[in-house]
Amino acid sequence: MIASLAGVVADRRGVAADEEACLVDAARESIALFDVLYQRYRDRVYRYARTRTADDEDAADLTQQVFLRAIDALPQYSARRGPFPAWLFGIARNAATDLLRRQRHRQTESDFGLVALPGQFDDPIARVVRSEAIRDVRRLLASLDPAKRELLALRYAAELTIPEIAAVTGKSVAATSKQLSRLLQKLQEQYDAGA
Repeated sequence: MIASLAGVVADRRGVAADEEACLVDAARESIALFDVLYQRYRDRVYRYARTRTADDEDAADLTQQVFLRAIDALPQYSARRGPFPAWLFGIARNAATDLLRRQRHRQTESDFGLVALPGQFDDPIARVVRSEAIRDVRRLLASLDPAKRELLALRYAAELTIPEIAAVTGKSVAATSKQLSRLLQKLQEQYDAGA
């Protein structure tokens, strides 16, 4: 189950940096053109926000806050300091931290997108197996410290690449890759052992 999560993240390297830079430049010229960036990243920001909040409503509010902050800060964005998704999810990470401080509680359980789509598991046996697997994975995720849950949220909910995560967290690409690899291996071992 854990190993299959790695396959969930789509390869987005096909999005050219030049295209992204053009979109950012256009959004700087006309706020109405920011909608293209919003449409491109809205779902990913929401999924990430959902891993950091208690419910869907808080995640929607946090998503809105992220994009409002991004619009305000867009003039300061520089592609030389990192890719746009890393910049945007840096804003999302800071907004989530601010929200958690205000609420004075931490989310300990996150679904990281482990929700079945309607009709996905029509077979009752498949539903039971999926439900048990999700319960086990949620238990494993809840046992992680917040920094490790954050790493998984950035990778699987936000669908960031390793270099983008490194830019968000301020760590090297090699360290980020190694930490994520070890974390996934540990989770896989715990899952396989039924822990």
